[in-house]
Amino acid sequence: MPEITDCLINLNHEYVIVDWTVTETYEIGERFDKHLARRLPELSRSRLQDLIKDGHATLNGKSAKVGTALKQGDAIHLTIPDVAPVEIKAQDIPLTILFEDSDIVVLDKSPGLVVHPAEGNPDGTLVNALLHHIDDLSGIGGEMRPGIVHRLDKDTSGCMVVAKNDTAHRRLTEAFSERRISKTYLAVVNGVPREQSGRIQNYIGRHSVDRKRMAILLDGAGKEAITEWKRLATHQGCALILCRLLTGRTHQIRVHMKEALQCPILGDPIYGHPSRQRVPTPRLMLHAWKLAFHHPIHDQPMAFEAKLPPEFEPWMKNVE
Repeated sequence: MPEITDCLINLNHEYVIVDWTVTETYEIGERFDKHLARRLPELSRSRLQDLIKDGHATLNGKSAKVGTALKQGDAIHLTIPDVAPVEIKAQDIPLTILFEDSDIVVLDKSPGLVVHPAEGNPDGTLVNALLHHIDDLSGIGGEMRPGIVHRLDKDTSGCMVVAKNDTAHRRLTEAFSERRISKTYLAVVNGVPREQSGRIQNYIGRHSVDRKRMAILLDGAGKEAITEWKRLATHQGCALILCRLLTGRTHQIRVHMKEALQCPILGDPIYGHPSRQRVPTPRLMLHAWKLAFHHPIHDQPMAFEAKLPPEFEPWMKNVE
């Protein structure tokens, strides 16, 4: 059998086909996608999951789910096709870059900026801006979101890290998945929570009726979502909340503030009620304030802080 790493290095715009069998004790019970990620560290987890979903990676000659547990003697067949080019145009959109080296970029995303192209937002996104400002941005998996490791909602501002190569992307993705990245947000909510602080832990999934919304699922379905929060200040009947995310679910803070604390974030067009807001605001009052992690290549600790938006200043002046 050819060495997998050699195959990947010699890919050069051709298909690579690799076969192997599960034989080691430590491989038995391992998730299919995690097994592939361990065997092929040069490819990102998202790329490998796409290969599985598209039928390029099979178990015993049949398609399998990414979370399938491996068994002794399972035969794995993997076809690695050439990555299709990412056809996204570079656009000169202003960016606030906090840090950049040959492996990563950390930036302060402005509110109103969509992270990556999608239906309804074909351009004018953060990815379009990155392609203009960064020459060596990684085209992870040929997706419409090169280099994107995590994302912020369109109207959320603050710290984001972007990978510039496959290795950095894979390691950062693993760090997010394993909760080794510290994420601290500031939110201004409509109302004042009764408690001073707390921990919200439940399950979040797609709303059963409104597919644009997420919701807390009482039956334990969905994915685990954990937010630690603390009330920092109050002003005009609204509270400034410090949130530390231990997981990264879609709309997690927005759902937790609305459903768990009964205090939706000011300016939230999905979970809030503009007519009931105590204080008018021109934007969603959610800011990814701080981000800390170990560099994906050099492993040194790094910490970043996004400048506080002026809309938050009335509450910051009252911080206890």
